[in-house]
Amino acid sequence: MFTIYITIYNIIMYIAQPIIWIRLLWRSRRSPSYRKCWLERYGFYRKSIQSDGIILHAVSLGETLAAIPLIRALQQRYPKITITLTAMTPTGIELARSKFSHNMRCGYLPYDLPGAMKRFINQVKPRLVIAMETELWPNLINILYQREIPFIIANARLSCRSFTGYKRFSYFISLIMKRITLIAAQNKEDASRFLKLGLKKNQLFITGNLKCDIEMNQDLLNKISFLKKTWIKKRQVWIASSTHAGEEILLLQAHKRLLKRFPDLLMILAPRHPERFVNVKNITEQAGFSYIMRSNGVAPSKETQVIINDTIGELMLLYGVSDIAFVGGSLVKHGGHNPLEPAAHSIPLIMGPYTFNFNDICVKLCKSNGLITVTDTESLVKAIAMLLVNQQCRVNYGHRAIKVLRHNQGALKQLLGLLDNYLLVQK
Repeated sequence: MFTIYITIYNIIMYIAQPIIWIRLLWRSRRSPSYRKCWLERYGFYRKSIQSDGIILHAVSLGETLAAIPLIRALQQRYPKITITLTAMTPTGIELARSKFSHNMRCGYLPYDLPGAMKRFINQVKPRLVIAMETELWPNLINILYQREIPFIIANARLSCRSFTGYKRFSYFISLIMKRITLIAAQNKEDASRFLKLGLKKNQLFITGNLKCDIEMNQDLLNKISFLKKTWIKKRQVWIASSTHAGEEILLLQAHKRLLKRFPDLLMILAPRHPERFVNVKNITEQAGFSYIMRSNGVAPSKETQVIINDTIGELMLLYGVSDIAFVGGSLVKHGGHNPLEPAAHSIPLIMGPYTFNFNDICVKLCKSNGLITVTDTESLVKAIAMLLVNQQCRVNYGHRAIKVLRHNQGALKQLLGLLDNYLLVQK
């Protein structure tokens, strides 16, 4: 029966390829990186990849960020084992290369076509494959299962929306679940959804959220200190991070209103996707703001009202120079982005009503009064103004947020304990 389902799936995947090419070309209009490495997406690699190592797949930027502490821990624990990091987007690849340029191979995971996946696995010959969060690629999982190569989903989560989608193909998904070695879920709710899709209890562990195990190294702290001295110069700063289409206009409207009361207020606007940098620049310019681009490397002047972050992998740095953080993707129905990074800096958190991507941690933050929820420009202006005029209020919100973060740390240690079962014998 599995053969019938996988054949139908493969036919659909082959039919979809022209649509995928068109989408890549369309995205490359604003982000030329999408034109590169097409051969890798079909399992053809120009550079050789050392075999008998670990493949760690992080689909995009967010998953790559979550994987960084895990990669560093694995490199320290198993220095002789090669790690190959794969992603599906240029941002994930670029971030990984910037963090691990000399001691890790980075490349695209092929599309889930049988030939492409076989070429990839034949070349890498991994001893273990780890996927971050939720990556259910039937051909990849089936090939690894047939070759008795362990496949583990780390930091696994399954939203209600994804669960509903998978349930439509429940029998096929249940067959895929049987081929997964282990799933390390973030929480009980995610674990329950995986079980309902056919995963067995002996394949499931709850380890917590790796994104809580945030690294605050001395190099980052030094950069923050330098920027505060040379960049901010005692101005109050709020950051709107990981923003999506439809949010920037609302956020800039809020900033314009805030400037009437707080004329020295500086806003950092950080769009989620690089292909939107130019569009956000145009929106900011049309709104009449004095702005600079972060990539230009110049410090803001007294007249600068907005800094547009058009770099990759600098959010932790920018949170460190901010007094207040609004986390985007939450005023529109995207589901929100990671509130734990600003929480690590002990600054107040603000999000919109749509936080289903981080529901578990947002519920905990709300219960601890460590997160302010807004619904529109009006409520956002009120929340930021309240925090700007009351330093103790900012301190209290930040303290409660970082307390929730620290209380939920420890996922990395638990996950490494599980991975030891597959790596220690070959250390």
